[in-house]
Amino acid sequence: MLLDQRRQNVLQIIEKEGFVSLNRLAEHVGASESTVRRDLEYLETIGQIRRTRGGASYVGESLTPLDERITKALPQKQAVGKAAAALVQPGEAVLLDGGTTTLEVARHLAGKSLQVVTNSLPIANLLSSQSNIELIVLGGYVYPKTGVALGPVTMAALSQIHVRRLFTGVSGITERGLFNSNTLLVDTERCMLAAAEEVVVVTDSSKLGHSALAHLCSLDKVHRVIVDAGISDEWRKTFADIGVAVTIAE
Repeated sequence: MLLDQRRQNVLQIIEKEGFVSLNRLAEHVGASESTVRRDLEYLETIGQIRRTRGGASYVGESLTPLDERITKALPQKQAVGKAAAALVQPGEAVLLDGGTTTLEVARHLAGKSLQVVTNSLPIANLLSSQSNIELIVLGGYVYPKTGVALGPVTMAALSQIHVRRLFTGVSGITERGLFNSNTLLVDTERCMLAAAEEVVVVTDSSKLGHSALAHLCSLDKVHRVIVDAGISDEWRKTFADIGVAVTIAE
């Protein structure tokens, strides 16, 4: 089992059960206790778990299904979605990654004449009835918690795509860059970055300063961040120093 896959499995077990002993984790992933102990050390450093005597407990952002995450920070996501959609001009081709914030972007694109490419079934369902939107849905393995297509088939399709803008959400942003909670998702998102002229990150401010399981890219790959008014002055300066434009969604 690859390193990232093992760590993701370990994290998912801890999330599901709340607390798991070290020896049970080792048995489940088929690795030695010393190997799993190093995995736990890493997961603790990124704020997903807390090591305890004999095991670990879950403290990170839940990898829960879309319909359970959608109400978290909803007013902020709605504001961000509206501000993101306002950037899009008629006739543009845009790529929407899956997620609760990009779903809000899609809601505000309704009524515009566009080409929209997405790997998200919820977004596709939302836009499929919009006669003025030419909708292209990317196929692939559909991750059951989110309804997002991932993997080699999706990545192959993305290699044939070129769009004006990519709108993507994240699980966390630190000075090291963007993070997401699924390594398969990150592999697919890297292909999305390559398919777009402009990369726009849409996020609520609670994600700033936090990492997640898988590193996606450095901040210099991002052209613009659209975020709610909760962003700190320190983060405004961080983005400005790197040359990332910031749009504050009111």
